Amino acid sequence: MNRKDFITSTGLLTAGLFLSKDLSAFELAYPNVRVPLNKRKFSSPAVEKAILKFQQKVSDKELGWLFNNCLPNTLDTTVSFAMKDGKPDTYVITGDIDAMWLRDSSAQVWPYLAFMKEDKKLQQLVAGIIHRQAHYVIKDPYANAFYKDGEQKSEWAGDHTDMQPGVHERKWEIDSLCYPMRLAYNYWKMTGDATPFDEEWKTSIRTILKTFKEQQRKTGLGPYHFQRDTAKPTDSLPMAGYGFPVKPVGLICSMFRPSDDATIFPFLIPSNFFAVVSLKQVAEMFRAIFKEEAFAAELSALATEVETAIQKYAVVEHPVYGKIYAFEVDGFGNVNLMDDSNVPSLLSLPYLNAVPVTDPIYQNTRKFALSEHNPYFYKGKDIEGIGGPHVEQQDMIWPLSIICRGLTSTDDEEIKQCIAALKKTHAGTGFMHESFKKDHPEIFTRPWFAWTNTIFGEFLWEVFLARPHLLS
Repeated sequence: MNRKDFITSTGLLTAGLFLSKDLSAFELAYPNVRVPLNKRKFSSPAVEKAILKFQQKVSDKELGWLFNNCLPNTLDTTVSFAMKDGKPDTYVITGDIDAMWLRDSSAQVWPYLAFMKEDKKLQQLVAGIIHRQAHYVIKDPYANAFYKDGEQKSEWAGDHTDMQPGVHERKWEIDSLCYPMRLAYNYWKMTGDATPFDEEWKTSIRTILKTFKEQQRKTGLGPYHFQRDTAKPTDSLPMAGYGFPVKPVGLICSMFRPSDDATIFPFLIPSNFFAVVSLKQVAEMFRAIFKEEAFAAELSALATEVETAIQKYAVVEHPVYGKIYAFEVDGFGNVNLMDDSNVPSLLSLPYLNAVPVTDPIYQNTRKFALSEHNPYFYKGKDIEGIGGPHVEQQDMIWPLSIICRGLTSTDDEEIKQCIAALKKTHAGTGFMHESFKKDHPEIFTRPWFAWTNTIFGEFLWEVFLARPHLLS
């Protein structure tokens, strides 16, 4: 697509921007692709201040343009905020899918937590997400995505599971319950505000603990089953919808990955790591806020059990890299050695505070994940990164994996390479995408994927604060 066609397709001509001799070189190279101010869903003065500061200090104009487009993309395009029964209520879509994922809605607003102290309305927006997520978890802890209208029927008519109205999709993923805990804990730590943590929220945490214990499968398969009428095998589960067998060893089953693809071996290790962190965090909250030591001890005990099982069953000896973390295991001794591009992933573990970046097993695992030994690592002429089976194509790299690589790196040169690679992936659109062809970034999936946009903004802001010399 040439520049004129691109500007036309994005509606910029009708918005009053015309290709002419008077149009500046900057506007030609970096057209205004951000939603007009009067059409934005939510505006944060603190976020706008950060954008202005970044653009004033960073000499790379393309990065300034991308930062302006990407960091506020969740606020600009995906949030609906209101007061409901005296409490803030926020609904967040993923972008081009009109449903709220527990994972994505948490991750999409995560970079804004740092700006809440400067912006009380932004803080209210996040509190509204905490309230809505608690409601959804209680409604169905096994569902991963929900509709704003609690009576709306799912589009997945061929799903064989216990589907309720208001549930968009019912794929059981551990991280769907971890992300709301991560968001709640860090909201509390950054603001000191405990008002979102009412009886409904407490009930949601008790529901999460019950669900995690059910999916340890110590006393049977549990209540969850899922099958879909589909030609895509990663969208359904074998064995009557319960997935392949596991040996109960203390780990938690996750029947789907953060990519919404079915697991092969149900003990998904990155998500079990995430569960350990999240359980410890909410245990701290129940001790500090509610003085409920007995329940906090239950949360802590499960975290310790899962953590111990990870070290016993998920650390394997690789012939090239030595001790690494497996991606999936079944407790019988079978393992799946790979990494996927979503978060949680093995690569992203330090980003989630699941392991120190200096952990030698993590460092070995990182080398494995970013090598040809990972079946979903793709290396093009100029760009390399991790993909996965979700888009059903080989050689499709996810920008999310490059961003995670940068966020978990301590090496200046590697971080610079990640930034340079990401600049090459937007294909003139000014935004990040779900995935792109390794040697043809103009071939991409999902032009509107708010999570990737916002986490890219988070990455640039983190580099700006800690390593500004890398942005010149």
